[in-house]
Order: sequence, then structure tokens, then C-alpha cells
Amino acid sequence: MYQPSEKARGIIEGIEGFVREEIRPLEQREGLSWAEPHPRQVLQQVWQRSCELGYYNIMLPETIGGAGLSVADLCAVKEATVLTGSMLAPHILGELSGPPRIGHLFKVASPVQVETILQPICKAQKAVCFALTESEAGSDAAAIQTRARLEGDHYVLNGGKRFISGAPYADIAVLLAVTGPGTGAQNISAFFVDLKAPGVRIESDYSVMSGGGAHGDIFLDEVRVPVTHRIGEEGQGFKLAMGRITLNRLLHCPTLLGLAGLALNLSIDYARTRKQFGQPIAMFQSINHMIADMATELHAARSMVYATAAVNDSGGDIRTQAPMCKLFVSETAFRIADRAVQIHGGAGLLRGHPVEWIFRATRMMRILTGTSEIQRNTIAKGVLMPA
Repeated sequence: MYQPSEKARGIIEGIEGFVREEIRPLEQREGLSWAEPHPRQVLQQVWQRSCELGYYNIMLPETIGGAGLSVADLCAVKEATVLTGSMLAPHILGELSGPPRIGHLFKVASPVQVETILQPICKAQKAVCFALTESEAGSDAAAIQTRARLEGDHYVLNGGKRFISGAPYADIAVLLAVTGPGTGAQNISAFFVDLKAPGVRIESDYSVMSGGGAHGDIFLDEVRVPVTHRIGEEGQGFKLAMGRITLNRLLHCPTLLGLAGLALNLSIDYARTRKQFGQPIAMFQSINHMIADMATELHAARSMVYATAAVNDSGGDIRTQAPMCKLFVSETAFRIADRAVQIHGGAGLLRGHPVEWIFRATRMMRILTGTSEIQRNTIAKGVLMPA
């Protein structure tokens, strides 16, 4: 099994200490719950403190302030962060609103964009979201209808984005819109959009399965965006957005490994302490077998992810293996979470219990960031028509 580098182990130990000494007391002090939205001011505290400690930017390349970790080490850090069991774990690494969302844009952003947009995000002064999905453009991402027409030194944007993670507390959106005469990938451009600008409206009056407060819809009505806020060349937005999709599919997996591992750990602890018929339920073979299956499937999923990360780090092609990982790990994590609920019985059904939340969160991941069906399409193409 993969062992993190000395640098990664140091980061993991530091994050574990940060959670133990600062994040957990913050969660208790603010009365946070797995079931309820977390206030923006609390998230801001986590972003800024994590930035001060050097954790917020670690997923970036070393040349722009990151830790310079291999992909395998990044996976190890992400998994370990989730395994702390903190409700605020994703915010420590800025995964929903920070540097991981914009690191690849440093290569194409203008010096002014780097100074006024990207650097404030990396300093935890501003939060960002990625806005692509629309009501008629989910798996068919290139079918977006939001349009941007050029008027002098501004683009004027009209349309709407749906189910955008991080939108309720974001200051800026990396938003894709059609700039060409037709539709399709070749006519899509990317923009930095100020979500406080006139004509922008964010609605977040719904809750997804993992809870409320973290997703919203963005509506644009004659929103004027300076030409200087276009990212890269016109018509290159879709290519820019999809350029890291293979690696991103892999990098979603350690979060799922962490959630599955947390579900397993919680189940082991519960089985050892919960008594029925005069003995811990860990003594019953049915519970033994569920835990054995959970541990076995988690080991298989971890092995797959770290083997694929090693291939990537050695310069290999993971265009088929990355969607294999996303498919297998997301479905495996959900099975593990399902068994965790079964082991916890009635306690696992209670809204706000970590196992109940993990069940909902892992179910979402079979749809988010590319459905299992889309992953199968990509895998089949790679197997049947290898490059």
C-alpha cells in the first residue's frame, strides 16, 4: 500500500493537529451540525486560518505557492483530511471555494487577473465557484445556453446556472458562456464574473442530499463583464474547463476514500460499544461479515486510486484508469456507507448523525462530477478504441 512522502506525512500530522486543536473547538463553539448549513463567517475563519498555517494552498504547484506534492501525495493528504471526521474538512484545503478550483488558470490568466482575482482567492480573501451546469446542460456540458455578447469593452451575459457548488458563499464565479454564433464547445468562452455585480442573482432556497447552504443557482440578466475578465482566448473556455477533467476525476476519489474510511471507523467503534442480547454487536457474525466486506472493498478502492496516481506521477496515461477510479470508488463508497447505516441501526437513520450524512454525501457522488454512466462511456471508449 502506498506510503506518503515525508513532506506529505508532515502536512497530514499538521492538519490532524489543526483539526484537533482549533477546528473541533470551533465546531462545538458555533454549534455546527452535519445536518445544517455552516455560516459564511465560520467558513471564512477556517479559510483564513488554514491559509495562515499553509494548508489552504497545498494542492497548487510549488511555483505558485503550493506544496509541490505528487498526485499520490495529494490523494493521501485529501483522504487523511476527510478521515479526521471534521464537518469542515473540505474547507481546510479550500476544495469548495479556493485554490484547487483556480490553480490551472494561472497559466492562462493575465497578470492583472492573477493580481486582482487569483491571488485574493489564494489568500482566502475571496471565494470562488465554478459555474458550468445548466438546466439543459448536465452530462452534455457543451449544450449550455448562457450567452455573452460583445459590446465595446464589455461582454453582456444572460442566462442561468444550476446546482453550482459553493455559489451561496462565493464572491467570484469562473463561468462559461456561449460567445460564438452557434452552440457547441468551439463557441464557449470562460469569464471571471463578480457575483455582486448588477444583474446577478443567486438563489439557494433548496437543499441537496448532503445538506443545505452549499449549492445555488446563478441567474444573469444583462450582466456586464469587462473584456479583461475573459479567461484566455474567446472560444477556448470549454477546452480550458475540460483540460483537467482526467486528473480531477482521480482527485475526487480520495475524498470518497476518506468518507468510506470514516464510515468504517465509526461502524467499528459502534459495533464494539453497542450491546444487544447481553454482548457487543461486534460479536455477531452478521456484523462481522459487513465490516469485513467494508474493509475489503475499501482496500481494493484505495489500491486502485494510489496505483493510478503512481502511473500519473511517472508520466503514464490515465485517461481510461481515472474514470475507472471515479466509477468504482464512488459506487464502493456508497456501498460502504449503506452498510454503516445498517450497522448503526436506528442511530444511523437520524438526521445529523455523521453516518447518515456520509450515506447522503456518497450517494450524490455517483452523479456529481460526472455520472457513473458517463464514466462507463469514457471507459468503454478507452478500452474499445485506445489511442
